[in-house]
Amino acid sequence: MTLPDYPDETPQSSAWQARAEQVIPGGVSSPVRAFKGVGGTPRYFTRGSGAWVHDVDDRRYVDLVGSWGPMILGHAHPAVVAAVTEQVALSSSFGAPAPQETLLAEEIRSRVPVAERVRFVSSGTEAVMTAVRLARAATGRDLIVKFAGCYHGHSDALLVQAGSGVATLGLPNSPGVTAGSVKDTIVLPYNDLHAVEQLFAERGHLIAAILTEGAAANMGVVPPAAGFNQSLSRIAHSHGALLILDEVMTGFRVSSGGWWGLTRESGTDAPDILTFGKVIGGGYPLAAVGGRASIMNLLAPLGPVYQAGTLSGNPVAATAGLVTLQNCDETLYTHLDATAQAIGTGVSAELTRAGIPHSLQYASNLFSIFFSANAVTNYAEASTQDTETFARFFHGMLRHGVSLPPSAYEAWFVSGAHGEAEIEHVLTAAKAAVSELNR
Repeated sequence: MTLPDYPDETPQSSAWQARAEQVIPGGVSSPVRAFKGVGGTPRYFTRGSGAWVHDVDDRRYVDLVGSWGPMILGHAHPAVVAAVTEQVALSSSFGAPAPQETLLAEEIRSRVPVAERVRFVSSGTEAVMTAVRLARAATGRDLIVKFAGCYHGHSDALLVQAGSGVATLGLPNSPGVTAGSVKDTIVLPYNDLHAVEQLFAERGHLIAAILTEGAAANMGVVPPAAGFNQSLSRIAHSHGALLILDEVMTGFRVSSGGWWGLTRESGTDAPDILTFGKVIGGGYPLAAVGGRASIMNLLAPLGPVYQAGTLSGNPVAATAGLVTLQNCDETLYTHLDATAQAIGTGVSAELTRAGIPHSLQYASNLFSIFFSANAVTNYAEASTQDTETFARFFHGMLRHGVSLPPSAYEAWFVSGAHGEAEIEHVLTAAKAAVSELNR
């Protein structure tokens, strides 16, 4: 097939970036968009359809970002567009209960029964912040255990050895976060059960909860070792602590029941609180915290734990999320898994033929490629990858019409709209980009 060969110059994107920098810090509303991890000028997009996005310079790309997960059906899916258009005509927000949020909560609980109650918020950061507050209230304890490289939003207490944009920018913490706000956060190496057991043996009576991603996907994709999440739950419960499973990334992306749905833990192996985002909003600002009724009912107005939000569960976002989930059936997940395998193994084969060290890693249909000779199991290992080679590969793919996440520390996303033509385009672009690496 004939590939595009776009010039590195981006007149319209560059003009918009220069303009944005005069009114928006760094010209972006979320740091990873600034291309600091790969260099060059961020692309400004104007429209998307299915698996493709178009920028202001009228270039089109196969999209492997998917708005970082929500566009699981593809851009501008007709069913989502129709439902949202109908709701917008009725009103965007009431600041009062609306049927859509109840319908969406019922859909979530039907897929993840351990989420007996669901409270909606507007972002993943809010969801995890609320989950931590609930855990502390339920246990009467202060300490939270998290893992290096796992990103749980930008609330103060959790910006400690975080992944995602913090890893991309090389910031282990953030200025403006006080020592007091992180003193109750303990960071351990991911996939290291021995460290968890040792910590609980020493301080288990002080720990409110363990917080972990369903599968780590914010330091690149690093799946949990077999039985890791279940063991975390058992350890926590044996010491009177809780397990918070952050499924903002994996929730309803990797299966109809998210990461929990792949293993369906129950009893002492089950998480106590879960957080969701991305897919449940269908591209609109929506997230949720769910869990056991006895814990969730601590939230006001039933209990003393306060949480509120003017736009929480607004009818437009809830409508988009509900229609998206209703279209996420087993046929879609089979397609996503097969597409991710085809793209990942195809790109890996090109790198192998060129003798470029790398590690292809999957968590269901989430995947990424580390430019590292060995498999990556934790953040320390992820940090040793060759980010300069990734940046060159990224720009090679961009020149040939493929939009990858602009960071070596992020997951790649496929959608139901990625078909044989898009797979062929990505693999042909990869062959060209890898050839250019060797030159």
